[in-house]
Amino acid sequence: MAVAVDLGELIERVTSGQPRAIARLLSLVEDDHPRLREIARALAPHTGTATVIGLTGPPGAGKSTTTAMLLSELRRAGHRVGVLAIDPSSPFSGGALLGDRIRMSAHATDPGVFIRSMATRGHLGGLAWATPQATRVLETAGFDVVLIETVGVGQSEVDIVKHADTTVVLLAPGMGDGVQAAKAGVLEIADVFVVNKADRQGAEATVRELRDMLAASRREITGPRWRQPIVSTVASRGEGGGDLRAALEDHRRWLDEHGELAHRRQQRARAEVEAIALRQVRTEFGRLAGGEAVRSLGTRVARGELDPYTAADSLMDELKH
Repeated sequence: MAVAVDLGELIERVTSGQPRAIARLLSLVEDDHPRLREIARALAPHTGTATVIGLTGPPGAGKSTTTAMLLSELRRAGHRVGVLAIDPSSPFSGGALLGDRIRMSAHATDPGVFIRSMATRGHLGGLAWATPQATRVLETAGFDVVLIETVGVGQSEVDIVKHADTTVVLLAPGMGDGVQAAKAGVLEIADVFVVNKADRQGAEATVRELRDMLAASRREITGPRWRQPIVSTVASRGEGGGDLRAALEDHRRWLDEHGELAHRRQQRARAEVEAIALRQVRTEFGRLAGGEAVRSLGTRVARGELDPYTAADSLMDELKH
């Protein structure tokens, strides 16, 4: 039996920054609660109040360690920081695998920090379905910076650009050459590059290769263009954290000066609206697909009485009604 939720009281407690209330509201969002539409309406006025920074990169690049280092830097600068660590879903429970979250445990008692692991639950793009609303929950709670650490980067895992104001891509020496990185779409999604584990052999070569690729890509673009910096770090020792924060601050200023921040957020909102609408269509289509109308159409197509395009049009008419 579902537990009754007093949304007004819960939102009020979230607004006052109570950790248990924040965790509760995030759970309702993650679980696609029946009152999610009400929750979304309550959260909407708080949209856009935080700087959203995405961190992504291949497994082993040190995303969690870098996130923890950046978190410390942001706290030193006086920011209240929420962290969404997007983890692969457990094949057994559907929950998040929390191993990486332990690396940020030093901040667990800091009232200016809230860390939440969220499972992708099979959602492609390296992000959880609930990420946009979860970000709004943290904004409502008064966090002025939200860090989103994604599962990884690859052909199907570049969705972070649809959710972040600034995207940080981490690489590490010995993790494959720059050509492979370019194939993964890294040049297109990164606002800031971090070459982590810079104390390892091959780090300088990785930086040089990145610089060469970026120089080649810039020749093809006209007009104002952000020049992606490359920051070298040793996150495990906290080295390079100040440089990374400075690069992020520079990018935020550039976004404001060129009107790009508003553009990115509009694109982000449009993508979210489209995703919700498509999800609703899929749900309704799934309902129809198990019904008599689809079975009848399939039978007629199999007998040659109807072509599949006309049958599909008939099914779309059903959806409209």
